[in-house]
Formats: sequence, structure tokens, C-alpha cells
Amino acid sequence: MPESAVAPDVEHEPDRIAVAFARILRGSGLSVPVGSVVDYARALAAVGLTRPAAVYWAGRATLVTRPEDFATYDRAFATFFTGAWVELRSVAPVVDIALGLDAGDANTADDGGESAHGPTIAVRWSATESLRRRDFAAYSPAEFDEARRLMADLRLAAALRRSRRMRPSHRPRGTPDLRRTVRAALRTGGEPIARPTRERGTRARRLVLLLDVSGSMEPYARAFVRFLHTAVVGRTRVEAFALGTRLTRVTRELAARDPDAAIAAAARRVVDWSGGTRLGACLREFNDTWGVRGMARGATVVILSDGWDRGAPEALTEQMQRLHRVAHAIVWVNPLKASPGYAPLAQGMAAALPYVDEFVEGHSLAALEELVAVVGESPARMQKGARR
Repeated sequence: MPESAVAPDVEHEPDRIAVAFARILRGSGLSVPVGSVVDYARALAAVGLTRPAAVYWAGRATLVTRPEDFATYDRAFATFFTGAWVELRSVAPVVDIALGLDAGDANTADDGGESAHGPTIAVRWSATESLRRRDFAAYSPAEFDEARRLMADLRLAAALRRSRRMRPSHRPRGTPDLRRTVRAALRTGGEPIARPTRERGTRARRLVLLLDVSGSMEPYARAFVRFLHTAVVGRTRVEAFALGTRLTRVTRELAARDPDAAIAAAARRVVDWSGGTRLGACLREFNDTWGVRGMARGATVVILSDGWDRGAPEALTEQMQRLHRVAHAIVWVNPLKASPGYAPLAQGMAAALPYVDEFVEGHSLAALEELVAVVGESPARMQKGARR
């Protein structure tokens, strides 16, 4: 084994060696970010340049992120570090890779340790993380039960708005609070030493949820109904409606604490489950009866639908215009948006999209978590326009 892993014509400075070797790797097709190069330079400074095995493993640990790139890394290392390759092939230990679960598996391998061939690396994966990103339509009954438990932890809250009600403020340049000023002056012999201020408070906007329960939404409807129950239960200023061939208000039914009882009551209330879709007519009824009269004014409206509509697109366009004029923001949740190559070409979706402020996915738990974040964003963020 040579005394140094570095060729004689290469500068023996860790940072320069790291940069030069990273260029070789990038030229070989590896993706090497700047942060990895910095880590490699620090590793070289720590392990020194006189031990080829240490130099080899320092680079492999910091510069390579995918197992399929190991062979490319080995060739680049042999090209860059003269004489080290043959030595390293003989000293590099065989590493066993064991697959383990995150939670409660008796057969789970420990992180690290020794096997009959040498060191062992445990690669772990999380069943919960896998479930979060799986499409609702592909859930088994057991997976859906687990998803219901995870969905109960979601906290859907609308963005805040300024309230007319004044509250005490700690800002010295706020509106003078005369009542508190006089009270404070009485405690100091009439001298207004302290001058308290007040300011307008904040209040959560109303949240209106409109769920498409037509036949095309059936693979996602049961998950969305559970999501609506999570949003409605125990909260005020949240309204829920079902859209199909007619409009049905289900806020009262979903307000029950028991999720199974609440969903059963909503199912009895909605008579057009898995039927057709008349989004334009349903939105007209919502605007005429509830929305324009006050429920949607200044509210965040969330429409959960794939956009398939049997009605005339002109009717949907007209009602979306009306709703957009009075609502604070309209968020459209389409579970088909996550499909590869998806484009909003359905006539209902194409008619509604110009009046949508946020167009998001809704096919998985992770997508619903993103929806929760979008709905709770600040008014300024929502007003900046669509993320389509």
C-alpha cells in the first residue's frame, strides 16, 4: 500500500482535492451538490491523506447517495487516486444490508453491528410514511382504518383576518387606550405615566367545504368524508356540503363526535351518493341560498372534486365567477391532479380553473396535509394567485 492515497501530482490540500475529485465524479455522471463537497473536504481534513481506505470511505459516505453509483465512484476513485484502487479492493470490508421496520417488529435488525461477513448496515423504512403517500384508491380495508387514525390528527384551520374588535396591545405606537390610561393614572395620583395602547384583533375566516359525491369520486369519497368530519367536529365557522345532482348541507350531521355515527348520519342525509354531477346547478343553489347571502363572503371555500360535470360549462363558469367575487379564496382539490400526464381538460375543470386561487392534489394523506397548510396560509399569500 502506498504511503499516501493521493497521486504525487495532486496538491495535498483537502479542499482542493475534494473539489477536483467532485469534478471527476460529475464528469462521470454523478450528481454531487456543493454541500457534499464541503463535507468531503472536512472528512479528508479529519482522516488525513495517508490512509487510502479512509480517503475512499470518506468520499463514498459524503459524495455518493445512491447504491447504483458505487461502481462509478470506484472507477473515478481509481482514476483520480493513483495506486489506491488495488489496495482498497483488498481492504474494503463486505457490508451486509438488512431491511428493518420502523415500529415494533421483532425481526427488525439493529442499526449497525457485525455479521459473519463484517459490518452490517440497517436500511429502515416506515410503514406510516409509505401509507401517507399511497393513493386513497389503492388502500386496503386495513390501510384505510390506519389512515382514518392518522387523519384524525389533521388540524384544518382557515386563514386569519383582521377583526373590528379592539384588544390591548404592547406596541407603544398603537391606538391610545384611554380607559386603561385613566385607570393607570388613578394609581399614580393622577399622573398618566403609563400610556397603554390597543389594536384590532384577528379572527379565523369561515371555512366552507364542498364535496363532490358523484360516481367518479367514489374511490376518494370515503376518505374525503372522514376529512370533512375532522374539519367540522368541535369547531364553529366551518360548513360542509355535498355536491352531486343536488346540494345537501351536512354540517349538522358531521358535527357529531363519533366519526362512524357522523358519517352514517351524513350518508342518510345525502340521497345522491355515487350518482351524476351537476356542479353548475349545485353551485347556483349554494350561491343563491347560502353563499352570496353571507356564508361565502370573506370565507375560504374548498371544493373537493375531479371536475367531471354533466352540466353546461357556461353555467359552472357563471357560478364560479359569482363565488369568486364574494369569497376570500377558492381552493380546488382534485385527486386526479397527481396522475402522470394529468391536464385539466375536463370541461368542468377547465371552466372552473380561471376562478380558482389554489389548485392542489388530494389523492393521499400527504396531499391532505399540504391542503391543510394551504388553507391556513396568510391572506397575503392566498391573494398572490394560483399555484397551478
